[in-house]
Amino acid sequence: MSKLLQLQDQVRSAVSDAEPLRIVGGNSKENLGRELVGTPINLGAFAGVVDYQPTELMITVRAGTTLSDLRAVLAEENQMLASESREYDGKATIGGTLACNQSGPSRPWRGSIRDHVLGVRLINGKAEHLRFGGQVMKNVAGYDVSRLQAGAMGTLGLVTEVSLKVVPRPDASISIRRPIDASGSIKAMNEICSTPIPLTGACWYDGNMYIRLSGAYETIKSLAMRLDGEILTNCSEFWTQLRDQSLPFFDTTSELWRFSIRPNSSHMMPNGDWLIDWCGAQRWLAGKYDLDEMESSSKRFGGEVSRHQAVDRKAEVFPSISEAKKMFLTRIKNSFDPAGVFNPGRLYSWM
Repeated sequence: MSKLLQLQDQVRSAVSDAEPLRIVGGNSKENLGRELVGTPINLGAFAGVVDYQPTELMITVRAGTTLSDLRAVLAEENQMLASESREYDGKATIGGTLACNQSGPSRPWRGSIRDHVLGVRLINGKAEHLRFGGQVMKNVAGYDVSRLQAGAMGTLGLVTEVSLKVVPRPDASISIRRPIDASGSIKAMNEICSTPIPLTGACWYDGNMYIRLSGAYETIKSLAMRLDGEILTNCSEFWTQLRDQSLPFFDTTSELWRFSIRPNSSHMMPNGDWLIDWCGAQRWLAGKYDLDEMESSSKRFGGEVSRHQAVDRKAEVFPSISEAKKMFLTRIKNSFDPAGVFNPGRLYSWM
């Protein structure tokens, strides 16, 4: 029996027995979202390239394919994933990355993993293997089901294949480092981001602002010389550590909060332990704080907050939503997974 048929049979049995399923790929994101429950259904062995057309900038892979393997395939054609998603020591799979909608430092300029999804195949709550989207950008009518999977944390079905748009790798990258405080960096980053230069990174960490330019070497070198700060021609390790959250800042036993707010919002809680990314649009705060206080602060600055790393994972982790959005998500969940077997409670306790 093929692996696909085995997966369908497991879903069918789970529905029949009212048994929740816990979707597992590389098991790298076990600590994200709310507490996992249910019998594991493993996609780790369901891996490999299904179709790759370098001239069309498109690739289709099985959901259990690791990001490191996928990047190796693309590198042979001097191409890359635009989203620059975290690898989790080589364990992260493309299915899990899409489910968590994780993107790296280049997100504001190159787009998220969601922005580059062309289509998916998934097993729904009736054990049907369905196809949504396709292999080109202009193929959507009605709901874009493929992109609904981004951030759904596996609650809408078992994704088996993902088709993605890929991009050429830049010829070179140069970084600029400038000592500056957090408040000053937010203003400086937004000023730089408003200029027409090939930015692929802008963050503040440990008293320094980092700016990354990517493109033809002579062009970006000329542009870098116009910016204040030390020019670093070999700074790839820093951006990789930022992407993979392996900087010392993320090595904390405390709670870790992720704010998604207006990039030009002033600095919040200056005495906190912060890392500011995405030109100010993504801000990380380490420490134990009250959820209501954090949500109130995020709304004042035009955004939302989630517990990225929480001590109590039985509590809600993701941002609070309105009753209208709750009703909408519930209807979508019931359409794809009427028996509620896929990752129950992973996204929200009521879902």
